[in-house]
Amino acid sequence: MPKTSARVFPWFSLWLASLATLVVQSVLSSSYSSSSSSTYQRPAAGGKRPGFMERTLILLDVNTRSPIRVLNDNFLSLQLDPSIIKDGWLDFLSSRRLVTLARGLSPAYLRFGGKRTDFLQFNNQKNLAKFRGPGPDYYLKNYEDDIVRSDIALDKQKGCKLANHPDIMLELQREKAATTQLVLLKEQLSNIYSNITITARSLDKLYNFADCAGLHLILGLNSLHRNPDNSWNTSSTLSLLKYSAGKKYNISWELGNEPNAYRSMVGRAVNSTQLAQDYTKLRTLLQSVRYYHRAHLYGPNAGRPRKNAILLLDGFMKNAGSVVDAVTWQHYYMDGRVNKVEDFLKTRLLDTLTEQITKVTKVVNAHTPGKKVWLGGLGPAWAGGINNLSDTYAAGFLWANTLGMSAVQGIDVVLRHSFFDYGYTHLVDQHFNPLPDYWFSLVFKRLVGPKVLAVRVAGLQRKPQPGRVIRDKLRIYAHCTSYYNHNYVRGSITIYIINLHRSRKKIKLAGTLRNKTVHQYLLQPYGTDGLKAKHVQLNGEKLLMVDNETFPELKPKTLRAGRTIAMPPMTIGFYVIKNINAYACRR
Repeated sequence: MPKTSARVFPWFSLWLASLATLVVQSVLSSSYSSSSSSTYQRPAAGGKRPGFMERTLILLDVNTRSPIRVLNDNFLSLQLDPSIIKDGWLDFLSSRRLVTLARGLSPAYLRFGGKRTDFLQFNNQKNLAKFRGPGPDYYLKNYEDDIVRSDIALDKQKGCKLANHPDIMLELQREKAATTQLVLLKEQLSNIYSNITITARSLDKLYNFADCAGLHLILGLNSLHRNPDNSWNTSSTLSLLKYSAGKKYNISWELGNEPNAYRSMVGRAVNSTQLAQDYTKLRTLLQSVRYYHRAHLYGPNAGRPRKNAILLLDGFMKNAGSVVDAVTWQHYYMDGRVNKVEDFLKTRLLDTLTEQITKVTKVVNAHTPGKKVWLGGLGPAWAGGINNLSDTYAAGFLWANTLGMSAVQGIDVVLRHSFFDYGYTHLVDQHFNPLPDYWFSLVFKRLVGPKVLAVRVAGLQRKPQPGRVIRDKLRIYAHCTSYYNHNYVRGSITIYIINLHRSRKKIKLAGTLRNKTVHQYLLQPYGTDGLKAKHVQLNGEKLLMVDNETFPELKPKTLRAGRTIAMPPMTIGFYVIKNINAYACRR
C-alpha cells in the first residue's frame, strides 16, 4: 500500500481513539496477566489457546472525507486480440451469450489490439472467403457456407445483430481455432509473422459486438506498414478511416503495439523520434476526416518498462506527449512456462506492478504532468498462459491485486487481455462460459466505483511488525460504491480484501466504519480442485449463468453491525458498508 501522509486529520484522531478503546478491551479480556513479559511466550502445555484478539487483531478504517484518486468510469476495461480474425472467432462475436457477458462488464473500453496489430491490412470488401484462416479440409467448405448463411441472416436484423449458433458449428470452430493457434504459436516462436486482412465485414462484426455490449471500441492500426524511408505508410489507414466514418462508427484509435520490440520481431526498429512523427501524422489524418476530427488517440503502447521501453517512452513523450489523450503501456506478470499455483501467490510478484507503474508515471510526469496513464494491456501471463493454471481461481489474486494497486497509484484505465479467444488467460472460455477472473470482474463492476479512498490499518501480532501484514499477505482497498448499483444509496463504501495467508484473518471495522451494517460478497473456489478450480462460489452459492441472457443473482450476506469480518484463507472478498453516508461518496 502507498505511504500515507504524516498530517493528522480529524477523522484519524477519531480512529486512534477507537483503536485505543479496542486495544484496552483486548487487554482486559486477555488470559495473560498484566505482569507478563512483553516478549511473546508459548502457552504452557495443556493451556488454553489464545483467541484471535491475542493472535492477530486487524483494525480497519477509511478516510471518508475526500477521495485520493478519481478514476475513469471505464476503469476496468477489455481487450480482444486481432488473432480472432485468423482463428475464426471473430465470426462468433454475434453470439447472444458472448454479447451478454461483455455487456455485464460495461461501461468499458474494448481495445482491439495485440501483437498482431502491426500485421493488419484493411480491405474494403464485404466478403473475402479466400482470406479465411486454415481449417480441416473435410469441413472447411461447409463451415464457410454456414458462416455466410449466418451473415445473411444477421444482415436482415435491425439494431443489434445477435445469433444463437448451433453446437455443431461451435464444435467445428473450436477445432479450427486449435489448428490455427498452432500456426500462430509457430509464428510467434520464430518471429516470422503473416499479415492478417481485416475486411469491411470483419470491422462491421467487431463494431456490432462492441456497440451491442455497451463498449467503446479502440482500434489498433498497423505501425509497421512502412515506406522505403521508414516513414509510416497511411494508405490502408486512410481507407479504413473513410469506411468507418461513412458507417458513423464511434471509434478511438491507437497506432502499433509494443514498438520497443519491433527490432526483435521483424528486424526493423522504429525510434522514439520516428514514432512521435507517426503519431503526429495520425492525429493530422484524424483531423482531416470530419467525423473523426475530435476522436481520441492513445499510445504509444510501450512494452514492460525496462531500459529500451523507458528510453522509447521518454523520447516519445518529449516529442508527442501532447498528441495523445492518454499514455498507454503494457504489463504481463509471467511467461507461459509457469507451472505451479504458488507462482501466482508470490507477494514479490504481485509487487512488481508497483515498481513498473512508478517508472512509467515518472517519465510521463516529467514531460506532461497530469497526463492520464492507462495500463493498455494486462494479463496474468503471456504466450497464451497454461491450462489449469492461468484460467483458474489462483490467477484471480493477481487480477484483483492489479485492480487495487493500479487504482491507488492513479492508473486511469486497466485493459484486461483478453476478454475472449483461444488460450488460457481470458475471462471467457471457448464454450462461452465465464472463468473465475470474469466473476471477479463482474462483482468488481457491480460494487466498485471510480473514487478511491485512503485505507488506515493497524495490526497487533504476537511479534508486532507494523504494516507487514498488509504489505505482504493481506491487501485491503477501498472505493466509493458504484453509482450504477441502485441497491446502494450514494455515500456507501466498498472495501475489497485479498487474503493470501494460509490461515483465517479477522478484521474489525473501526472509526467511521464502526457499528455499521455490512454486505459481504465472499468469492471462493468451488469444488474439490481448490485454487485450481475453474468455478467460483459467492457466499457459498456456485455462480453460473441462468441462460444466455441472464446472470445469476449476486446475493450478499448481511453482517450485523459491529460484527468482525472473518476472511477465510486464500480468498477474495468485497464488503459494502451501507448507510455510512460518506461525504466523499455523496457527490
